[in-house]
Order: sequence, then structure tokens, then C-alpha cells
Amino acid sequence: MDPAISEREWSRQYIDGEWTAASDGGTLAVENPSTREHLFDVPASTEADVEAAYEAAAAAQPEWEAASPGRRQRVVLDAMDALESSFDGTVGLLTAEGGSSTAKASIETENTVASLGEAATFPSRMKGEHADSNVPAKENIVERKPEGVVSVITPWNFPLVLTTRAVAPAIATGNAVVLKPASETPVTGGLLVAALFEAAGLPDGVLNVVTGRGSAIGDRMAGHPDADVVAFTGSTAVGREVAATAGRNLALPAMELGGNNAHIVAGDADVDDAVEAGAFGSFIHSGQICISINRHVVVDDVYDEYVEKLAGMAEHVPTGSAHDPETIVGPIVNESQRDSVLGFVEDTIDAGATLEAGGGVHDLDDVADSLVVEPTVLSGVTNDMPAACNEHFGPIAPVIRASDVDEAVEIANDTDYGLSGSVYAGDTGRGREIAKRVETGMIHVNDQPINEEPHMPFGGVGASGIGRFNADEVIHEFTQTKWMSVQHEQRDYGF
Repeated sequence: MDPAISEREWSRQYIDGEWTAASDGGTLAVENPSTREHLFDVPASTEADVEAAYEAAAAAQPEWEAASPGRRQRVVLDAMDALESSFDGTVGLLTAEGGSSTAKASIETENTVASLGEAATFPSRMKGEHADSNVPAKENIVERKPEGVVSVITPWNFPLVLTTRAVAPAIATGNAVVLKPASETPVTGGLLVAALFEAAGLPDGVLNVVTGRGSAIGDRMAGHPDADVVAFTGSTAVGREVAATAGRNLALPAMELGGNNAHIVAGDADVDDAVEAGAFGSFIHSGQICISINRHVVVDDVYDEYVEKLAGMAEHVPTGSAHDPETIVGPIVNESQRDSVLGFVEDTIDAGATLEAGGGVHDLDDVADSLVVEPTVLSGVTNDMPAACNEHFGPIAPVIRASDVDEAVEIANDTDYGLSGSVYAGDTGRGREIAKRVETGMIHVNDQPINEEPHMPFGGVGASGIGRFNADEVIHEFTQTKWMSVQHEQRDYGF
């Protein structure tokens, strides 16, 4: 792989092994959130482009399914090698296109390498089984086969890893893919992934990338009759519509949706440790993570100390342009999202909360309209206030007081969401007991919620989604079982 892959021209979508313009020549402008400068013009894909992508995927899939496990494994490993050889350039692209800090972009790229490595094991893990039959001289065989064509629709906050964790397993298990990345991050969420797999020798048509807006092509992506699985990562509101559209074609919806994750701090917790974890969980990548801390639920015994120390830490978190290597809190992805975050802060203060730190925009030199929101701490918050009952997706830390652990668990569970969460307690055994009572798909004791490991199942309950990514669970999402029986001796039917 040429290390300069990240510096290539990104003005074409990828369909059937060809880099092409949109069918009507339309383009979308992509902006750098830190500098507000123009970065790229990518194709504004149309429904005609989507049709071409699905036609290519449907035609290529049978031959790819027939490829040996070793062949499919080799392609995924070569894509991993291609990413590793262009690691620094990829970090730079994530910083420029999505406003990722250097630390976050590096972690995301490392996790993507790990995701590719895990996916490379899937071809040899598509195992069936034999079972005895109730019928004499009959053999039962269960095979695992690819679903066929997988639609993948991905978000802008962790564009590379959240795309790869769906695309790589789908390809590894013998499916073809049509991918639509978010309009804010069409390169790191889509075109870069196509370039990596092209360099790895993936056959034409197995992966296709269209870069149109969701408003223009999203419904066709979700409801295309050739789609057997629709894998979507994004907000619950949009995910409900995507799942409903997919369901009308009886396509399997694999949905990783929003979160309202609680960080419970018990009275016997080490407050300094809990605050450090809480600051990371709320402020990394400006809180633009589905598994970030949305609510800090702190037992009364340590509440005041926790608020004071968290506010002090917030005031010293490195904040500014994502192009500064020291930055932790960088820009919000766009103006609309920034204004939404600031609105949650203002509305929560109006509802009776107290602003302990932050609350405004951090100005940047030579940037007329900064997208950077200050790390913000709010005390006196209740569970029904706007910053607590909504997924605020910003660097906001609303701190809710609980009289005891029982009330803390009750507050944590008082939400439609159930994605992730965390518990801090002085004793890890007690922490585990508390964690068992929190209704989530994932939870972490004496840590914060932002954890993802490719060999561990990832997903939520309730309004946080359907199905799981990673580990064996994602193999099950992208494959189906087929029961075959073999009658080895003539069966007596009694006729």
C-alpha cells in the first residue's frame, strides 16, 4: 500500500470496482470542523447510483461466497496491512474531516486495525454442526451461509471503525456490501475503506460506496429489495425509520442506536479515580460518542466533592483545534450540532441546574465561527432536565444526586435507552452487583463506558438497538443457518 493513500483524490464514488462521478455530476462539499475550511468535493450520489451499486453487489456476491475461507481471510488481512502502512495519514484524515483529536484518531485507527484482524478469523469460524436424528439412519447437518447483500449506513462520530466493524465482517463471511457513509465524513467513513479493500485485491462489486445525502438516497438504501441485511449505526429516531423500511422487504435490521449512559458513583468509591474516569467518559471527542457518559449519578455522601473536582478538571482539559496534538476537546462536527449542544446547556440551566464550569463556545484564532464547545459541568440536575433525558452528544457532564445506590440504579434505569454504562465502587464485587441491576447491553465496573473490543459483543437493549456487532454475534447477524438432512438408508414411511 502506498503510504500516500490518505492524500489521494477523493472526488469519486466506488461502484463495481470503478471510481466514478455521480450520475448527474452533483457534488457535496466537506468542511474541516476546526478551521471551517473546504476540504473535498465528493459525489452527491443519486438513486441511479444506488441502483448501480446494488446491481454490482448482487452480481458479485455468489462468486465471492464460493471463494475459499483462506482467500477471504487473505483479503481482509491485506486490507489491515494497507491501513497499518498508511496509519499516520489516516489519523490526519480523521482529524481534518471529522474534528478528531490526535489521541482519539489514533485510538480509532488502532481499533480499526484490530477489527480487521478479528474479522479475518471469521471465514474459519463459520462452522456448522452435525446432530443425531429421531429418524433411523438419518444425518442432520447445519450449515452457516452468508445472507447475501448487506446495506451498511454509518455515522460521522467514529467513521472509520464503525464502518469497518460492519463492512469487514460482512465481506469476511461471504457477503457483498453497499455502503453509505455520513455526509460529514464520506472519506474516512467510506471512500478510504474502499481504497483499502481495492488495494487488498477484493473482487469488483463486492464492496460499493455511494456518498449521497441521507435525505436523497437513505430510503432507497434502507429499503432496496436486494438488501438482505441493513446494518445501521446512528440515532434512535432515524434508526426506527430505517428498521421499519428494511422490515417491509423482510431484510434483517442490525441497529446500533443512541444511548443515555449513566456513570454511577457509590459512596465508597475513590472519588479522584471516579472523577478522572468521568471526565474522560464525558469529554473525549467532545462527548460525540454513543457510549459516552450522558449522566453522572452520584450518591449523596460524595456528591459535593465529586462536583467540585469534576468542575476543576473540566476547566483544565486541553480544548481547541483538533490540529493541536494536545487537544482533548475539539470541535463539534457542524453548526447545527453545536447549537443543539448549547441549547441543552441553556435549557437545563433554565430548568434549575447550576453551571459549575464551561457552558459556552471556546474561540479559536482565525476562525470566525468556532465549533468548539467548552467542557461543561452542571450540578443540581434531575433526570427529567434536557441535558439528562436527551442524548446530548456534547462535552456536557450533568451531575445528578442520589440518596443511595438503590436510587442511583433507579435513576440510571429511568430511560428508554440501554446501551452502556459504568459503576464506581470501593469494592469491585459490590460494583458488579450494582452493575447487574443496570439495564444495559454493556456496563463497566471501576471504569467509564467508552470501551469497545472487537472480540466482545457490542450493542444495547430497548431504544439502543437491535442485534450485536463484534465477536461471534456479528457472524450471526450476517449469516444464516441451513438445515440439511441425509437419509443414508431407505426410510420406512409405513405405506
